[in-house]
Amino acid sequence: MAKQNIAEQFVDILTRAGVKRLYGVVGDSLNPVVDAVRRNAAIDWIHVRHEETAAFAAGAEAQVTGRLAACAGSCGPGNLHLINGLYDAHRSMAPVLALASHIPSSEIGLGYFQETHPDQLFRECSHYSELISSPRQMPRLLDTAIQHAVGRSGVSVVSLPGDLADEPAPDQAPETALVTSRPTVRPGDAEIDRLVDMIDRAEKVTLFCGAGTKGAHAEVMEFAAKIKSPVGHALRGKEWIQYDNPYDVGMSGLLGYGAAYEATHECDLLILLGTDFPYNAFLPDDDVKIVQVDVRPEILGRRSKLDLAVWGDVKETLRCLTPRVRTKDNRKFLDRMLKKHADALEGVVKAYTRKVEKHVPIHPEYVASVLDEMADDDAVFTVDTGMCNVWAARYISPNGRRRVIGSFSHGSMANALPMAIGAQFTDRGRQVVSMSGDGGFTMLMGDFLTLVQYDLPVKVVLFNNSSLSMVELEMLVAGLPSHGTAMKNPDFAEVARACGAYGVRVEKPKELAGALKSAFRHKGPALVDVVTDPNALSIPPKISKEMVTGFALSASKVVLDGGVGRMLQMARSNLRNVPRP
Repeated sequence: MAKQNIAEQFVDILTRAGVKRLYGVVGDSLNPVVDAVRRNAAIDWIHVRHEETAAFAAGAEAQVTGRLAACAGSCGPGNLHLINGLYDAHRSMAPVLALASHIPSSEIGLGYFQETHPDQLFRECSHYSELISSPRQMPRLLDTAIQHAVGRSGVSVVSLPGDLADEPAPDQAPETALVTSRPTVRPGDAEIDRLVDMIDRAEKVTLFCGAGTKGAHAEVMEFAAKIKSPVGHALRGKEWIQYDNPYDVGMSGLLGYGAAYEATHECDLLILLGTDFPYNAFLPDDDVKIVQVDVRPEILGRRSKLDLAVWGDVKETLRCLTPRVRTKDNRKFLDRMLKKHADALEGVVKAYTRKVEKHVPIHPEYVASVLDEMADDDAVFTVDTGMCNVWAARYISPNGRRRVIGSFSHGSMANALPMAIGAQFTDRGRQVVSMSGDGGFTMLMGDFLTLVQYDLPVKVVLFNNSSLSMVELEMLVAGLPSHGTAMKNPDFAEVARACGAYGVRVEKPKELAGALKSAFRHKGPALVDVVTDPNALSIPPKISKEMVTGFALSASKVVLDGGVGRMLQMARSNLRNVPRP
């Protein structure tokens, strides 16, 4: 049997860790690894058109599967292109291993062609970033990188000089046992005792949930039922907590809707469950006691002053907590928040769905609501940053099977199409919908060709308003005239067809349902270019000078106050338990 080289050993370790694909762009220093992938039946090389796409795709694959995913970039500019997608994956707690190929080892530090220092460059967006400097070092270093990525839920980066990749491996790599999942973390008894006492003393408790409630839906609902608590959520908590939730009061923050803002400010005790909600301006002041529960101790208290910090994952914490707290009988606070939530939803429905069949350009919120109705019950939605975040937050209805993935913590443009690539590779039979803005789509439009090259059946629904409308809104808030936000766009449906995909352009509302149906029916990649109104829902139908002035701090309460889709029906049904006068 021929002796392995370092590249082959590297790829073998990746496959043993469960990696199925390596996303990247080939290049000289990376060639030995790409060739090793070619000869290994357990892993595929996914050739994208831009390394940023590779990192976004790997991050999305990791979020959909919960398993380690990988990407790679050649030396210098090649691996530098990975950095934006790696920042996003790291901040989304997606386990990703990135290979940053490097210049020849003998030339490091001598100003060689394309020289950078990737082991230093990636440290801020990773748990682990190290340079392999000798063949004997590689197996243990790669194992360590994998343990960091999986065990700490984030990015690890391994820098490998191209000449070392082609060196003979000194011996067979030992098959070290690798971490496959994170353990549960139970809070200490003292913290549970204090939290029980605080809950029993409080008359009005509100729960505010983030991505850390993944897998804990039943426990949160049982807890809320026992203490008669409204349940709000951050954007990353929406898919895990909003569905089948009779205590739902919507979302807070810059994209907020419903009564979540009121519920978090009018309670006696606010419990933050698995959220690192970044907008402290939307959190209550000293009048409300705040408890934070999170598996990551380093984030406890960094957004607001805490009365109690609880180190533990949400599911285990609630398993300890719920049996011990007293059942609350008074649900006046809960019912009042539910009514506020339903009224807010219904008001926005009436404002933005009246006569939509005649409105040209098309209301984008109408597009999102029709998409919500027509998409599969287990669809994966990838969402561009900007106004597409608004439409997804308000109109896409979670149900426990759907996924909604976006750059919700990092806030990068151009993420939706690359994330759709990674999501679709995990299951070609599952519907994947990229909710793309025209600004984000055109930024990495070259990777639409990746869909065609691999015949990935991703459906791109393009909200085409010829504008960077979220930026326009930011300028409006600052009292500035919009400048540099207009875009001259082509007919994207024609572009899609020229690439070899299915493309259809929609300019009238009555054409929308048929166009989406045809695209969803098409077996390969498809793009629906929807010409939308750039002004719709940027601000409420009625707005005062005071609202504009206070937008930056009160968007969740007044300016972006709303939310539609099937959640209205749920909100109204929740009112059945509210006593009528």
